[in-house]
Amino acid sequence: MNSKKNLKYFMKYNLFVSGVQEELEIERRAVKNLVIENPLLKDYFKVFLFEDLHAKGKSSKKAYVDEVRKSNVYVSILGNEYGNIDEDMISATEREFREAQKGNKEILVFIKGRDDEIRDAQVRKLIEEIKNPESEYTYKRFNDLQDLKNHIHESLLDFLRDKGIVGRTAFDKTIEADATLKDIDESKIKWFLETARKKRDYPLDVTTSVRDTLIHLDILRESGLCNAAILLFGKKPKKFHTQSEIKCIKFSGIEVEKPFTSYHIYDGNLFEQIDKAYSFVLDNINIPVIQQTGTVQVSRPPEIPGFVIQEAIVNAVAHRDYNSNGAVQVMVFLDRVEIWNPGNLPSQLTVKSLKEPHASYPNNPLLAEVLYLADYIQKAGSGTLEMIAQCRNKGLPDPEFIEERGEFRIIIARDIFTKSMLEHLELNDREKKAVKYVKESGSITNKEYQKITGASKPTSSRDLRELTEKRILEKLGVTGKGTVYKLNVVLKGLKGS
Repeated sequence: MNSKKNLKYFMKYNLFVSGVQEELEIERRAVKNLVIENPLLKDYFKVFLFEDLHAKGKSSKKAYVDEVRKSNVYVSILGNEYGNIDEDMISATEREFREAQKGNKEILVFIKGRDDEIRDAQVRKLIEEIKNPESEYTYKRFNDLQDLKNHIHESLLDFLRDKGIVGRTAFDKTIEADATLKDIDESKIKWFLETARKKRDYPLDVTTSVRDTLIHLDILRESGLCNAAILLFGKKPKKFHTQSEIKCIKFSGIEVEKPFTSYHIYDGNLFEQIDKAYSFVLDNINIPVIQQTGTVQVSRPPEIPGFVIQEAIVNAVAHRDYNSNGAVQVMVFLDRVEIWNPGNLPSQLTVKSLKEPHASYPNNPLLAEVLYLADYIQKAGSGTLEMIAQCRNKGLPDPEFIEERGEFRIIIARDIFTKSMLEHLELNDREKKAVKYVKESGSITNKEYQKITGASKPTSSRDLRELTEKRILEKLGVTGKGTVYKLNVVLKGLKGS
């Protein structure tokens, strides 16, 4: 249990990052920062940037060639410029590439942008060589820093998978060699035992020891505590996993804009993170007081069903990629709630299959099992279907599930006028701008419509009439200055759009 040995420390691979220094300085530095800050990659890779060594005054040409020779993985970032050429009429970037070729290194190429015509001729020639299928090089294009970091992260994980280092064992099953039973919160174990026994007829009772409970949950092995034990029951999980947190943000409008209305970062164990994030959302959406017919009692159902909010947050925590240094994000806008997590769906699932009956394929099966036992998660893959059903019963559009750029998002509407709904209704740009304005301001007049869209009065009147006919806006007042338009919040026949 106290052993410090762990296979992940057996060696570090040398990673050489190449690219024209002046043009691609930010990109090169971003790659290094990604690796040294990532909880998994930092244990397996040592990054070399030429500028780090150059500051020590070593012979530049010999230094970078020697470092390429010592490298295991060669990362080439190509932009528009070829770079300064030496006495052999070749740039440092191409020299590094040729040295990596000669040494049969693992070569990963990342090309900035998609317009090859604007690049220096030598760069275009190099790209054509790399694109040749017979060269068997791995290359990807990127548009911005986040694109590049996502591609680097996935490519380096693929390298480690090929080496048999990761991929065979889920993150939650991996042993945290530096953790001991002293890092486990006994009170949280007792709370779990009480809850699991009550909710799921779990066989262990509250008198069961911490050790026996963790062994029974399969998160304590002979070699030590699994990451799942730290994340679920640790006193200070961030001591071992700095990426384990939920960032909760409330925005004043419907765009990601500063200043934030409210911003909190929740860490602690996963149960605490989920509970606090759930409370954050409830505190920042509408919870109307509804008088019950024939009684003095009232009900206070939130505008988004509580199950839908909790299921989305729990899924993000349970299925996220903990090898990424990104956090789960919960964002509350005027018209929607978005929950983001780093990572992709399991290979067996697609966005489409989430809307159909499907089996459960958790990325972190030990986390999912314990969250199920504590009644935090649906185990049979029915959670997303129930989310859809409850949104429809509330008169809200179906939740949107989006997977892109190494992230998974769930978008839950607070009203029916989602982006996809407005696209379906074929609004012009002026009308979309007006709907956004009404969402943020509460209402709009003809004069305000003219001001924000630049339209003439007749055009504004025609647009507002069309928005009213499409039942997006409702008109209050008959004519003149007292007429205002608000969102038509009571719509029939538009459930589950």
